[in-house]
Amino acid sequence: MKLGLAQSVGLIGMDATVVDVEAVVGGGLPRTVIVGLPDAALHEAGDRCRAALTQAGFTWPDQRVTINLSPASLPKAGTHFDIAIAAAVLTAATLLPAGRLQGTVFLGELGLNARVRSVRGVLPAVLAAANAGFTRAVVPAAHVHEASLVEGIEVVGVNTLHDVATWLRGGEVPLPAPEPAETVEEHQWDLVDVAGQLEARWAIEVAAAGRHHVFLTGPPGVGKTLLAERLPGILPELSPSEALEVAAIRSVSGLALGTQLSRRAPFSAPHHSASVAAMVGGGARIAQPGAISLAHRGILFLDEAPEFSPRALDALRTPLESGRVELARSLASTSYPARFQLVLAANPCPCGHAGQAGVHCECTPMAVRRYGARLSGPILDRVDIIAPLRPMTKSYLRAAGSTGEPSAAVAARVAEARERQRVRLEPVGCRTNAEVPGSVLRTSLPRPEGVDLLEATMTRGLLSLRGLDKVLRLAWTIADLNGADRPRLDHVRAAIALRRGEDQAGVVS
Repeated sequence: MKLGLAQSVGLIGMDATVVDVEAVVGGGLPRTVIVGLPDAALHEAGDRCRAALTQAGFTWPDQRVTINLSPASLPKAGTHFDIAIAAAVLTAATLLPAGRLQGTVFLGELGLNARVRSVRGVLPAVLAAANAGFTRAVVPAAHVHEASLVEGIEVVGVNTLHDVATWLRGGEVPLPAPEPAETVEEHQWDLVDVAGQLEARWAIEVAAAGRHHVFLTGPPGVGKTLLAERLPGILPELSPSEALEVAAIRSVSGLALGTQLSRRAPFSAPHHSASVAAMVGGGARIAQPGAISLAHRGILFLDEAPEFSPRALDALRTPLESGRVELARSLASTSYPARFQLVLAANPCPCGHAGQAGVHCECTPMAVRRYGARLSGPILDRVDIIAPLRPMTKSYLRAAGSTGEPSAAVAARVAEARERQRVRLEPVGCRTNAEVPGSVLRTSLPRPEGVDLLEATMTRGLLSLRGLDKVLRLAWTIADLNGADRPRLDHVRAAIALRRGEDQAGVVS
């Protein structure tokens, strides 16, 4: 019995492992057996491959075909093993030469008409193959641009099983020119559209500079969503490694990637009806990424935050601290990166007009308290900045002007502040102020002015210990935006005001 061997890649979340696809023909009655912990979709691969081979002009062996996916102890899921199975069976039946199988990974699903279909996770799979020393990857034509984002590996795009056979025989498959999966070009939201709201704009700038979490609160129509949507436009571009990490998460999720690596921070805004699984990730056997992982290295915006399920909101507590989400399922435990910047937005009450001068609020005091209590204390304690937005008046709009400062000018200040943080925090292994551990804040960095004010505020019960650390981080960010070597007293006062959602008049630089 001849052994056919091809390689593919098994994915469990973001973790990829090269899998040997072994095929042996003979040794029993005609039957196809797949072993090695396949899931239901992979278990059906034998029938798909048989039909595809027939359509491509080959004959499926009329003997027992045993297909082993090694390592056998690793759970296998997905349909992307189809091409590797077909290649292994064809070489085991001596219908195709095995010369080009060495150093090649195969990814792609086969249709019954022998066409190669798109699959999830091509980018992390090819990246794992390149790291394992493979020099070639055969992928569906629609994923050529995605796989080409990985350096140091030759990408062969195929449209049909016939293309695979031609390539294995030593022929050249013409570079396919399928239209890459269409992506909607993101609109470049600009802060110039935001009229007034100077304090809230400054709070957003501080949040961008230090990667702080923000809670925007105010009546409907004052610009909460407007500001949140423009936050990605003032964030620094992602580094190449960060952009590749973000693209790999999108690939695992089955989302389309463009022809080039996007360096823009992602923006994820799930609807308030989202379940816990939709937020953190879910799935029956192997969990898929959720909204918080799709927001990795970017913004997670929860509009109408009190309308979200309390369980969905509380599920954010651990990822906010750790930057990862660990999901245990029946087949395997999965870990996804989730280092996101949280932006919450909420009205003051169900009708939205509580505390608004000149507008009647229809909510009872109990309804207002109950509405506010939907955001739990532990979640709000993890928020760095509380930014109240107030309705604009005609006189204020005339004084403030019809347009605000453009995003480009704010982004330049944010980039300078981020660079100061990078230089200062590199010895402690951090890049932004929001990431600095409390112990480092209190012992390894220069002592800011106004520590007595902080201690007095904490003694009065207005700050928790976590809140104290957040004020220190905010003070450092404000100092970075102002080019100061360490936080001054006015920076500390401004940080306390930001943390407590107080009026910042007189302390805004």
